[in-house]
Parts: sequence; structure tokens; C-alpha cells
Amino acid sequence: MKNTFLLAVDGSSGSEKAIDFVIDRAQRGGAKVIVAYVIEWSPYSFNTPEENEQRHKRREEELARANSTILEPVAAKLKKAGLDVETVVDHGNPARTVVELADKYDAAQIFIGRTGETGLKTLLFGSVVANLVQTSTVPVTVVP
Repeated sequence: MKNTFLLAVDGSSGSEKAIDFVIDRAQRGGAKVIVAYVIEWSPYSFNTPEENEQRHKRREEELARANSTILEPVAAKLKKAGLDVETVVDHGNPARTVVELADKYDAAQIFIGRTGETGLKTLLFGSVVANLVQTSTVPVTVVP
């Protein structure tokens, strides 16, 4: 039986609730926790070679910032709770990338906080949480 949880975080208060929820569940079952952060990124952009070079530099900076400001503090909290933790940051469509990461790490379940994004983007495209629930191949727990 799989014993790995994927925890998708975004630095919000909803993520904090999901972190606490996962600590409890992972401690009970002795599960390993993969903490994932996805930087929204579209490969469909038409740029000059100079713009592509700058884009790559920005991408590397975003990865480093995500690791230091979001993932490392979460990992430290989970390790302090005695859990086996691994972190991953990636670029792409958030819901699709989380599903791909769950598959890659053979996760039994995905945990995510309900962050309540609002505005026109959500009305047109839906929230990351809604897309994740609809497309995931493993159970998704949305923490209120």
C-alpha cells in the first residue's frame, strides 16, 4: 500500500491549515510527505531570444525564492513533527502539475488548502482546487 502524501502549498493561510492537517494524518499513518509548490507558468509565449534568456533567469530566481520562503519553512515544521519530508518546486499549470507530481512520487493522496481565489480569472477558468479535484487520479483532501 502506498504511504506517501503530496501536500500542495502556496504560502496562504489555507496552506497553513493543510500543513497542520497533514501533520496529524501523516503521524498517525507513518506517511512520507512530499511538499509541492507550483509556480504558474505557460510555455506558450512568443519571445525573442533575449526575452527567453531573461525569462530563464527569472525562472531560476523564482525557484530559489520559492524554496527559501515557502518550502523550507514548511519542511522544517514537518520535520520538527518527526515526519519524513521531501520538497519539490516546479513550473506549470498548478492543478495539472500537482497531479503529475502525485503520479511521479506515487502519492496515495493529495492535500491542499481551500484558498478561495476570487475575481474574473476564477469565474472564467475555475480555481486550482476545483481543477485538481476534477482531474486527480488519487483522492484529494481539501482542507477548509
